[in-house]
Amino acid sequence: MRIFLLTLLAFLNVCLRDYLIGNPDFYQLDAYTWETDEFRAMALGEAAADAERLDADGITAAMLRMEYDLTEAAEEDLKPPVINPALKRRPAEYRKLRNAYESVIADLRYFPIPASSSADTPEIAYENDWQDRRTYGGERGHEGCDIMGAKLPRGSYPVVSITDGVVEKAGWLEMGGWRIGIRSPSGLYLYYAHLYDYARDWQEGDAVRAGQLLGFMGDSGYSAVPGTVGNFEVHLHIGMYLRTDHYEELSVNPYWLLRYLEKYRLKYNY
Repeated sequence: MRIFLLTLLAFLNVCLRDYLIGNPDFYQLDAYTWETDEFRAMALGEAAADAERLDADGITAAMLRMEYDLTEAAEEDLKPPVINPALKRRPAEYRKLRNAYESVIADLRYFPIPASSSADTPEIAYENDWQDRRTYGGERGHEGCDIMGAKLPRGSYPVVSITDGVVEKAGWLEMGGWRIGIRSPSGLYLYYAHLYDYARDWQEGDAVRAGQLLGFMGDSGYSAVPGTVGNFEVHLHIGMYLRTDHYEELSVNPYWLLRYLEKYRLKYNY
């Protein structure tokens, strides 16, 4: 009798697991998962930040297993699974989500602010300020990450391109001041805002190399008048955006991606 009950429990456990895996809500996965707040938060965590390279299949599978929050994940959790039940059960939806993660991580090469060769140069600072309250232009959540450089005057810190890409936007923007927008080969749009000055006269269509000097950190913006400065502390605003089924520009949180890039930081003389 005992053996029969154990066998029955084992059978029921397999059936329950099979049902859950096949259930439409189990993986929180559908064709538009890449437009959800959970995806946009990019909660990659320390293990991903410490990784030498990020693997899209490993990240996608881990996000599905851990409900889109990898802040408690270990290195082992980020490895691509040998057997991927989500891919087996929902191949189209899985590949769409996987491709979205790939678009975000595939072209990342360098941290945007090079380290200084001088030990006397104050270090920059940043934190996870995703969706923090902002008020200029109306109440809104912060769609990016601010790298602060207020210990030196505007124009001191160089800003380099995180990825290869093509310039899509440059010039003055009321919210972002002197800004430049670059589209990476995999489709990620990178927005560098509040610059003091440009390294050259960037034009739409210009090719950019990862690590190439774009300009210098500043405090421009929050004004319709080109050249306005001083409305906030010196910093670089980094925004990252994807084109999706329903959005021309859908923001994702850059914080953990910047943490990951710190190990790939160039060094400049300044």
